[in-house]
Amino acid sequence: MDSRLHIIAGFKQGSSYVKDLYVSPPFRVVSVGQRKNDRKLYQIVMSTSPGILCGDRYQLDIALEKGAQLQLQSQSYQRLFNMKNDAVQQLTISMEDDTSFAYVPHPVVPHENSNFKSKAEIRIGTNSQVIISEIITCGRKHYGEFFKLKRFQNLTQIYHKNKLVLKDNVIIQPDLIPISTIGNLEGFSHQGTFIFYSTKENVDKNVLVDTIHSVIESQNEMEIGISAMEDNGFVIRTLGHGGEVMYNFFVKVQEILWELE
Repeated sequence: MDSRLHIIAGFKQGSSYVKDLYVSPPFRVVSVGQRKNDRKLYQIVMSTSPGILCGDRYQLDIALEKGAQLQLQSQSYQRLFNMKNDAVQQLTISMEDDTSFAYVPHPVVPHENSNFKSKAEIRIGTNSQVIISEIITCGRKHYGEFFKLKRFQNLTQIYHKNKLVLKDNVIIQPDLIPISTIGNLEGFSHQGTFIFYSTKENVDKNVLVDTIHSVIESQNEMEIGISAMEDNGFVIRTLGHGGEVMYNFFVKVQEILWELE
Protein backbone atom coordinates (compact mmCIF):
# COMPACT_ATOMS: atom_id res chain seq x y z
CA MET A 1 0.00 0.00 0.00
CA ASP A 2 1.25 3.47 -0.90
CA SER A 3 0.25 5.79 1.94
CA ARG A 4 0.83 9.48 2.52
CA LEU A 5 0.63 11.88 5.43
CA HIS A 6 1.07 15.62 4.92
CA ILE A 7 0.92 18.27 7.67
CA ILE A 8 1.64 21.98 7.56
CA ALA A 9 1.86 23.64 10.97
CA GLY A 10 1.15 27.36 10.79
CA PHE A 11 1.60 30.16 13.31
CA LYS A 12 -0.85 33.01 13.82
CA GLN A 13 -1.52 35.46 16.66
CA GLY A 14 0.93 33.67 18.95
CA SER A 15 -0.47 30.17 18.47
CA SER A 16 0.49 27.15 16.38
CA TYR A 17 -2.29 25.48 14.39
CA VAL A 18 -2.94 22.93 11.65
CA LYS A 19 -2.82 24.98 8.45
CA ASP A 20 -3.12 22.03 6.10
CA LEU A 21 -3.62 18.30 6.57
CA TYR A 22 -3.91 15.43 4.13
CA VAL A 23 -3.82 11.70 4.89
CA SER A 24 -4.51 8.55 2.93
CA PRO A 25 -5.35 5.17 4.49
CA PRO A 26 -4.30 3.82 6.92
CA PHE A 27 -3.24 7.17 8.47
CA ARG A 28 -5.31 9.38 10.73
CA VAL A 29 -4.18 12.52 12.55
CA VAL A 30 -6.13 13.91 15.51
CA SER A 31 -5.54 16.58 18.11
CA VAL A 32 -4.39 15.46 21.56
CA GLY A 33 -7.43 15.21 23.80
CA GLN A 34 -5.90 17.01 26.75
CA ARG A 35 -4.98 20.43 25.45
CA LYS A 36 -2.18 22.41 27.04
CA ASN A 37 -2.25 26.18 27.50
CA ASP A 38 1.19 26.80 25.99
CA ARG A 39 -0.33 27.58 22.55
CA LYS A 40 1.81 24.90 20.90
CA LEU A 41 0.40 22.24 18.58
CA TYR A 42 0.00 18.60 19.68
CA GLN A 43 -1.13 15.93 17.23
CA ILE A 44 -1.40 12.11 17.38
CA VAL A 45 -0.57 10.03 14.32
CA MET A 46 -2.89 7.00 14.23
CA SER A 47 -3.27 4.05 11.89
CA THR A 48 -6.16 1.76 11.04
CA SER A 49 -3.66 -0.94 10.04
CA PRO A 50 -2.40 -3.46 12.63
CA GLY A 51 1.15 -2.72 11.46
CA ILE A 52 3.43 -2.29 8.47
CA LEU A 53 3.04 -5.02 5.85
CA CYS A 54 5.17 -6.28 2.98
CA GLY A 55 5.17 -3.79 0.12
CA ASP A 56 3.98 -0.83 2.19
CA ARG A 57 5.40 2.53 1.14
CA TYR A 58 4.85 5.29 3.68
CA GLN A 59 5.55 8.93 2.82
CA LEU A 60 5.30 11.46 5.66
CA ASP A 61 5.83 15.14 4.84
CA ILE A 62 5.78 17.66 7.67
CA ALA A 63 6.34 21.40 7.30
CA LEU A 64 6.57 24.03 10.03
CA GLU A 65 6.08 27.64 9.03
CA LYS A 66 7.96 30.43 10.82
CA GLY A 67 7.15 30.45 14.53
CA ALA A 68 5.29 27.12 14.61
CA GLN A 69 5.84 24.51 17.34
CA LEU A 70 4.60 21.00 16.64
CA GLN A 71 4.81 17.87 18.78
CA LEU A 72 3.73 14.61 17.16
CA GLN A 73 2.78 11.61 19.24
CA SER A 74 2.23 7.99 18.25
CA GLN A 75 -0.78 5.83 19.00
CA SER A 76 0.92 2.60 20.05
CA TYR A 77 3.79 0.21 19.32
CA GLN A 78 4.56 -0.14 15.60
CA ARG A 79 4.55 -3.74 14.37
CA LEU A 80 6.57 -4.85 11.34
CA PHE A 81 4.99 -8.02 9.98
CA ASN A 82 6.52 -11.02 8.18
CA MET A 83 7.63 -9.96 4.69
CA LYS A 84 8.67 -11.71 1.50
CA ASN A 85 10.23 -8.48 0.25
CA ASP A 86 10.38 -5.21 2.21
CA ALA A 87 8.60 -2.08 3.38
CA VAL A 88 9.83 1.50 3.31
CA GLN A 89 9.09 4.72 5.17
CA GLN A 90 10.27 8.21 4.16
CA LEU A 91 9.91 11.07 6.66
CA THR A 92 10.64 14.59 5.41
CA ILE A 93 10.57 17.50 7.87
CA SER A 94 10.96 21.10 6.70
CA MET A 95 11.40 23.68 9.46
CA GLU A 96 11.49 27.42 8.87
CA ASP A 97 13.12 29.84 11.35
CA ASP A 98 11.89 30.06 14.97
CA THR A 99 10.31 26.60 14.97
CA SER A 100 10.30 23.55 17.24
CA PHE A 101 9.48 19.96 16.31
CA ALA A 102 9.37 16.84 18.46
CA TYR A 103 8.51 13.22 17.68
CA VAL A 104 9.10 10.51 20.29
CA PRO A 105 7.17 7.47 19.01
CA HIS A 106 6.44 4.20 20.76
CA PRO A 107 8.86 1.28 20.14
CA VAL A 108 9.03 -0.72 16.91
CA VAL A 109 8.33 -4.48 17.11
CA PRO A 110 9.86 -6.39 14.17
CA HIS A 111 8.26 -9.79 13.58
CA GLU A 112 10.17 -12.73 12.15
CA ASN A 113 11.44 -12.13 8.58
CA SER A 114 10.47 -8.46 8.57
CA ASN A 115 12.55 -6.16 6.35
CA PHE A 116 12.08 -2.45 6.92
CA LYS A 117 13.95 0.72 5.98
CA SER A 118 13.09 4.11 7.41
CA LYS A 119 14.72 7.35 6.30
CA ALA A 120 14.24 10.76 7.92
CA GLU A 121 15.48 13.96 6.30
CA ILE A 122 15.19 17.08 8.44
CA ARG A 123 15.95 20.61 7.29
CA ILE A 124 16.05 23.00 10.24
CA GLY A 125 15.97 26.79 10.20
CA THR A 126 17.67 29.35 12.44
CA ASN A 127 16.67 29.72 16.09
CA SER A 128 14.96 26.33 15.97
CA GLN A 129 15.19 22.90 17.56
CA VAL A 130 14.31 19.32 16.70
CA ILE A 131 13.73 16.28 18.93
CA ILE A 132 13.40 12.84 17.35
CA SER A 133 13.83 9.31 18.69
CA GLU A 134 13.45 5.65 17.84
CA ILE A 135 13.30 2.42 19.88
CA ILE A 136 13.81 -0.99 18.29
CA THR A 137 12.80 -4.12 20.21
CA CYS A 138 13.88 -7.73 19.71
CA GLY A 139 10.44 -8.69 18.42
CA ARG A 140 7.84 -10.96 19.98
CA LYS A 141 10.08 -12.39 22.67
CA HIS A 142 7.33 -14.50 24.25
CA TYR A 143 6.79 -16.18 20.86
CA GLY A 144 10.44 -17.14 20.67
CA GLU A 145 11.28 -14.35 18.24
CA PHE A 146 14.52 -12.81 19.49
CA PHE A 147 15.84 -10.67 16.62
CA LYS A 148 14.58 -13.01 13.92
CA LEU A 149 14.00 -10.09 11.56
CA LYS A 150 15.72 -10.02 8.17
CA ARG A 151 16.84 -6.41 8.29
CA PHE A 152 16.04 -3.11 9.98
CA GLN A 153 17.49 0.26 9.07
CA ASN A 154 16.75 3.73 10.38
CA LEU A 155 18.69 6.56 8.72
CA THR A 156 18.35 10.09 10.11
CA GLN A 157 19.94 13.14 8.49
CA ILE A 158 19.66 16.74 9.72
CA TYR A 159 20.59 19.71 7.53
CA HIS A 160 21.03 23.37 8.46
CA LYS A 161 21.63 25.97 5.75
CA ASN A 162 22.00 23.08 3.27
CA LYS A 163 24.86 21.61 5.32
CA LEU A 164 24.66 18.10 6.75
CA VAL A 165 25.09 18.54 10.52
CA LEU A 166 24.09 15.06 11.72
CA LYS A 167 23.85 11.61 10.19
CA ASP A 168 22.77 8.64 12.27
CA ASN A 169 22.41 5.20 10.69
CA VAL A 170 21.12 2.27 12.75
CA ILE A 171 21.24 -1.11 10.98
CA ILE A 172 20.26 -4.45 12.48
CA GLN A 173 20.83 -7.47 10.25
CA PRO A 174 21.39 -10.56 12.42
CA ASP A 175 22.58 -12.85 9.59
CA LEU A 176 25.51 -10.50 8.87
CA ILE A 177 26.11 -8.84 12.25
CA PRO A 178 25.60 -11.18 15.27
CA ILE A 179 23.32 -9.24 17.55
CA SER A 180 24.84 -10.27 20.88
CA THR A 181 28.50 -9.65 20.08
CA ILE A 182 30.73 -7.09 21.78
CA GLY A 183 30.14 -3.68 20.26
CA ASN A 184 26.61 -4.63 19.28
CA LEU A 185 23.66 -5.22 21.67
CA GLU A 186 25.62 -7.67 23.85
CA GLY A 187 22.55 -9.56 25.08
CA PHE A 188 20.19 -6.63 25.47
CA SER A 189 16.78 -6.88 23.79
CA HIS A 190 16.01 -3.18 23.19
CA GLN A 191 18.00 -0.32 21.70
CA GLY A 192 17.02 3.34 21.70
CA THR A 193 18.31 6.48 19.99
CA PHE A 194 17.28 10.00 21.02
CA ILE A 195 18.52 12.99 18.99
CA PHE A 196 18.36 16.67 19.96
CA TYR A 197 19.66 19.44 17.74
CA SER A 198 19.26 23.18 18.24
CA THR A 199 20.19 26.30 16.30
CA LYS A 200 19.15 28.57 19.19
CA GLU A 201 21.91 30.82 20.51
CA ASN A 202 20.56 30.79 24.08
CA VAL A 203 20.58 26.98 24.36
CA ASP A 204 23.69 25.54 25.98
CA LYS A 205 24.15 21.86 25.15
CA ASN A 206 26.56 21.34 28.07
CA VAL A 207 24.02 22.60 30.61
CA LEU A 208 21.37 20.35 29.06
CA VAL A 209 23.67 17.33 29.14
CA ASP A 210 24.29 17.93 32.86
CA THR A 211 20.53 18.23 33.46
CA ILE A 212 19.80 14.99 31.64
CA HIS A 213 22.61 13.24 33.52
CA SER A 214 20.61 13.85 36.69
CA VAL A 215 17.67 12.05 35.07
CA ILE A 216 19.95 9.22 33.93
CA GLU A 217 21.23 8.72 37.48
CA SER A 218 17.70 7.80 38.59
CA GLN A 219 17.52 5.02 35.98
CA ASN A 220 18.72 1.56 36.98
CA GLU A 221 16.93 -0.57 34.39
CA MET A 222 18.94 0.54 31.35
CA GLU A 223 22.42 1.29 30.14
CA ILE A 224 22.44 4.92 28.98
CA GLY A 225 25.09 7.02 27.27
CA ILE A 226 24.94 10.61 26.06
CA SER A 227 27.30 12.21 23.53
CA ALA A 228 27.49 15.94 22.87
CA MET A 229 27.78 16.98 19.25
CA GLU A 230 30.30 19.45 17.88
CA ASP A 231 27.35 21.73 17.18
CA ASN A 232 24.58 22.52 19.63
CA GLY A 233 23.04 19.13 20.25
CA PHE A 234 23.51 15.62 21.57
CA VAL A 235 22.60 11.97 21.01
CA ILE A 236 21.41 9.57 23.71
CA ARG A 237 21.86 5.80 23.27
CA THR A 238 20.04 3.31 25.47
CA LEU A 239 20.20 -0.46 25.91
CA GLY A 240 17.74 -2.40 28.00
CA HIS A 241 15.18 -5.18 28.28
CA GLY A 242 11.92 -3.25 28.24
CA GLY A 243 10.33 -0.94 25.71
CA GLU A 244 8.00 0.84 28.10
CA VAL A 245 10.80 1.89 30.47
CA MET A 246 12.86 3.20 27.57
CA TYR A 247 9.91 5.03 26.03
CA ASN A 248 8.98 6.69 29.33
CA PHE A 249 12.58 7.84 29.78
CA PHE A 250 12.61 9.40 26.32
CA VAL A 251 9.29 11.15 27.01
CA LYS A 252 10.73 12.59 30.23
CA VAL A 253 13.77 13.96 28.38
CA GLN A 254 11.48 15.34 25.69
CA GLU A 255 9.49 17.23 28.34
CA ILE A 256 12.65 18.96 29.56
CA LEU A 257 13.69 20.01 26.07
CA TRP A 258 10.22 20.95 24.88
CA GLU A 259 9.99 23.67 27.52
CA LEU A 260 13.06 25.49 26.20
CA GLU A 261 12.42 28.99 24.89
